[in-house]
Amino acid sequence: MSRVWDVPVDDSTRVRDVRVAAEEASACAGLGPDRTATAALVATELATNLIRHADSGRVLIDLVERRHADGRRRSVQLVSLDHGPGIPDVAAAMRDGYTTAASLGAGLGTCRRIANDFDLHSAPGRGTVAVARIDHEPAAGRTGTPVRGPRAGGVNVPLGRAQHSGDAWSLVGEGDRPTLLLADGLGHGAKAAEASGAAVDALRGLAGMPPDEILRRLGRVLRPTRGAAVAVAQLDLAAGRLHFAGIGNVSGRLRTGGRWRPLLSQPGIVGAQVPASVSVQREPWQDDCLLVLHSDGLPGRWTPPDDTVLLGCDPAVVAAVVLRDAGSAARAVGDDTCVAVLTGAVRRDGPRG
Repeated sequence: MSRVWDVPVDDSTRVRDVRVAAEEASACAGLGPDRTATAALVATELATNLIRHADSGRVLIDLVERRHADGRRRSVQLVSLDHGPGIPDVAAAMRDGYTTAASLGAGLGTCRRIANDFDLHSAPGRGTVAVARIDHEPAAGRTGTPVRGPRAGGVNVPLGRAQHSGDAWSLVGEGDRPTLLLADGLGHGAKAAEASGAAVDALRGLAGMPPDEILRRLGRVLRPTRGAAVAVAQLDLAAGRLHFAGIGNVSGRLRTGGRWRPLLSQPGIVGAQVPASVSVQREPWQDDCLLVLHSDGLPGRWTPPDDTVLLGCDPAVVAAVVLRDAGSAARAVGDDTCVAVLTGAVRRDGPRG
């Protein structure tokens, strides 16, 4: 059960709050002093940019599992999002040394260099989303070589800025059968987080099974909890297919051939009311496909993105833009919200607007 920090940034005093949250997240992830300082610097620059260029926004900080040579470890993910005017010249903003008057002099270009991952999307009149991840070790020398194959990323927002979200997501499995899971524990708060966390933990031992069998096994795993809605998407890269199965109020959409198709879950609760027969939806999967899974905290009538530049961004950037554009201050959110994105696209080199 991971902590989530959701910090509104509407005046300069909030910059310190974001920095402190980044330091707390670094401690939870077990980062050393140097990497903690890196996370704090990136957090400060992102929050300062919100004040200087967008008037306000928010910074989401959570812990994401990452595969390393010595196993899976938690990293700190920072997501800045706003509804501001956008960055007029992204290329200039990404140059080392380009900074705002009130910042520490780091600039987005330096943030990109010192973070293990950094990506940004900005659109005039719609706002900007930036994502940075800080690992235990500094980024090895980047060669700029595109990374091919499926990539996943997500954002997770607790209801009412609570410490824990009842939603969770995870990607498990290497090679030709990666499996993406999104779980929404019933209700919200610590008990809901316990249920979704149990589903994520169990996935490590189940990822080689087909989605319907994963859901059946999770039904037994989650019985001691209050239960969860769970969606499972598994790629068969050798066959070029996506297999999807879901139970409960979680769903997704798949972009293939330039069009979006819905992925629907069956009624039920994993851990309490699993259907006797779990149906599996099968769709073609190609390098240009993009999958969005989400919990019911996202408004049901959200509009899928078709910005070709955005679709080539880091999956967490895509997830954050979906989250940002689906909500508004006039529409109260009644639950935790999680959006996870899986893409088969080749990673492009560098942020774009």
